[in-house]
Amino acid sequence: MNRRALLAGLTGAVLPFATSRPAFADAEPIWSDWKARFLEANGRVVDSLQGNASHSEGQGYGLLLAQAFGDRDAFDAIESWTRGHLLIRDDTLMAWRWRPEEADPATADNRDWHTATDGDLFRAWGLLRADTFSGWGDYGAEVRRIAEALAALCLKPDPRAPGEVVLTPGAEALGTPDRVLFNPSYVMPRALRELGAYSGVTELIRAADHGETILAELAATGLVPDWSMITPTGFAQPEGFGTNHGYDAIRVALYLHWSGQKTHPALTQKAGVWSGAPALPVVLTPEGQVIERSTFPGYHAIADLIACRPVAPHPDQGEPYYPATLGLLSRVARRESGLCPA
Repeated sequence: MNRRALLAGLTGAVLPFATSRPAFADAEPIWSDWKARFLEANGRVVDSLQGNASHSEGQGYGLLLAQAFGDRDAFDAIESWTRGHLLIRDDTLMAWRWRPEEADPATADNRDWHTATDGDLFRAWGLLRADTFSGWGDYGAEVRRIAEALAALCLKPDPRAPGEVVLTPGAEALGTPDRVLFNPSYVMPRALRELGAYSGVTELIRAADHGETILAELAATGLVPDWSMITPTGFAQPEGFGTNHGYDAIRVALYLHWSGQKTHPALTQKAGVWSGAPALPVVLTPEGQVIERSTFPGYHAIADLIACRPVAPHPDQGEPYYPATLGLLSRVARRESGLCPA
């Protein structure tokens, strides 16, 4: 069985493709606008609200989006910049952040070399898709190396069920054998399953399965938090990390929909929170008290997606990198999940 057929059987969903033309020909202006605002010519994805820094998350998202929109030039530039600036470790995982001051050789050695699992997961998935669906190069060996590093460094036993594995937020994530730090928005089940099937690192498929279980358990206790600590007796508040249902948690429903999990409790919970309000609640307490609202189009795009509403025009308010990027990802998810009518 070839790789494309293997992944088709695993996901049971419409698979991505890219040719010399954009995969979303009618949405090309949206992709061009995103590139003009957030992507430098050298392939660096810039978050202006974070001191014009670049993060492994943004590079991974950018790589995936370039593949989905059929943009080989952008894909190659993003991967080239990433290799030149974030691959400073010995294990094929990326440093999680690069700041403009690190362009100065005098300060370059002070860079933060810790990892962020979601960035590495999306980079590996973008390379996988480019290799399998776009024919943009032979990335198989690199994908396998990343998959092996994620399994070796970013999976930990669940203290409540040591036979199950938990996806942790980084290779150096805080924790002990009986306390595992968990970020629900790092669990992207479809990416984990496709990466595990492609590479043969089946622990990643187990992490996807158990990650969906943990998300359902958290949803049963209240709104899924941005961060949690898994202990032998259940979930606890991690010191120094936010437990509101906030900006991180926005991605949980997006990823579940993309993965075909339309009835998952963490998705239906979000659909209830985002039930058509013009100013969407984006930060809430675990009990549901609204702290912040937003009208950024990217968040509305996710609300429309998980409700399977048609793509609706929302006024562009010069939204920053994060909601604009999630909005583009929601377009890819709509096409690939197979959950909403065409």
